[in-house]
Amino acid sequence: MTEVPTMGKRTMMPKADFEAKHSMTFPLAMDKWNPDIKASDDAEIAINILEPIGYDWWTDSGVTAKNIGRQLKSYGGADVVVNINSPGGDVFEGLAIYNLLREYKGHVTVRVLGIAASAASFIAMAADEVKVARAGFFMIHNAWTGAVGDRNDMRDIADFLDQIDATIADIYHVKSGMDASELATQMDKETWIGGKQAVETGMADSFLESDVIEEQANNSAKERIAAHKLDLIMAQAGMSRSERRNLVKDLKSTPSAAQPDATQNAGIDLSGLIGGLQNAIDSIKLN
Repeated sequence: MTEVPTMGKRTMMPKADFEAKHSMTFPLAMDKWNPDIKASDDAEIAINILEPIGYDWWTDSGVTAKNIGRQLKSYGGADVVVNINSPGGDVFEGLAIYNLLREYKGHVTVRVLGIAASAASFIAMAADEVKVARAGFFMIHNAWTGAVGDRNDMRDIADFLDQIDATIADIYHVKSGMDASELATQMDKETWIGGKQAVETGMADSFLESDVIEEQANNSAKERIAAHKLDLIMAQAGMSRSERRNLVKDLKSTPSAAQPDATQNAGIDLSGLIGGLQNAIDSIKLN
């Protein structure tokens, strides 16, 4: 029996190792994401969503509903700016953040600085006002999961994913006014929506002023991109989240003869992970 996270309650799914992430094409979103893009102004009341969505156990960081909720509470209902440049991530963490922003009493302005992909795209829909860079992008697609089980488990999981996708399509519909069935079709084939199209379709309200965006080198974020790609490789090989987490902990604790580099400075020793990950993946394939 595996505990399955749902919106507001928990249910149990027999045998299925369920892991829901709105990120089935995470490598492509990661490749298009430029983590160097930031807001050039220092708005006093601002929330930055500039990393993958959800807790990142590689680096003990990430954008979580808990952190967003803490920031919103500290602002006491004052108007807030939310800067987004994220490749997306955990669907349930994204939905929780969406709900927090929707319920916030102050005026919420979202600024899409680079990309708002996957979970980050529907988080943006919570705003009272959405501004997007002319060269910015939204990316929408269906929820993705890794699971094991028999045919009944697979049907249950497919039905559950249908509910998630319908919920997300409705979120886009409420903001843009676009037909939900058309949005579902776009999610089926994964759709990248540029700034101009976003404004024309109602997903964004206006263009962002170009002078609020700047680019700053962010080596640690680039190393995290590599780490997330390795994590996806392990997931596609059939490893559960708990197995991947335990493997990474073991490998991080293994001394490495490699010279210190930016990866190690970011708290990630990829040099020690590569061989171990390949061995783990090979052993899974043999079982």
